[in-house]
Amino acid sequence: MSPTRKYRSPLREAQAHETRERILSAATELLGRNPFGDFSTDEIATAAGVERRTVFRHFSNKEALLDALWGFVNEQLEAQPRPSSFDELVSGPRTAVPAFGPAPGSCGRARTPAGQAMRLRAVPARRAAFHACLAEELKQVSAEEAEKIEALAHLLYSAGAWETLKDYAGMDGETAGEAASWAIKTLVDAVIAKNKS
Repeated sequence: MSPTRKYRSPLREAQAHETRERILSAATELLGRNPFGDFSTDEIATAAGVERRTVFRHFSNKEALLDALWGFVNEQLEAQPRPSSFDELVSGPRTAVPAFGPAPGSCGRARTPAGQAMRLRAVPARRAAFHACLAEELKQVSAEEAEKIEALAHLLYSAGAWETLKDYAGMDGETAGEAASWAIKTLVDAVIAKNKS
């Protein structure tokens, strides 16, 4: 008896991806209108033009949807919230920060209660990624100094840094992203040099 082969349809997969994106876009729009995230699954389904059960087919519950939404928003901004190498960590703000400006409400949305909840659920994975990216570079540095560098890397690679550089230094997104990338690299290089001397 031959094993059962699973049928794989590229068209069906593309349609499922498109539906998932519609649901996430609808949730993004609802979050923009209701910063407390008090919208229901039914409202998301209606806004996306799908059945309620379709939402649950893609996301097991509202928390899973909100977790996916944080990644979706970052994807739309072409941000890489979890870099996978030191080079990505250093260059990331050059791409992410300029995208914060044109995205309507992107910085403000992250400060809403629902936005903050989404962001905080993503923090452990982001911390682990930043730590892994910096581990090799900071292996000769004390744990205390490495912790400070990691914390500053999080700060510099954030929408909050972009808003500060825009408001207080008058920088546009490209200049602010360049400044943030430069600062991360300069901090790491300075601490490494200090520990070598």
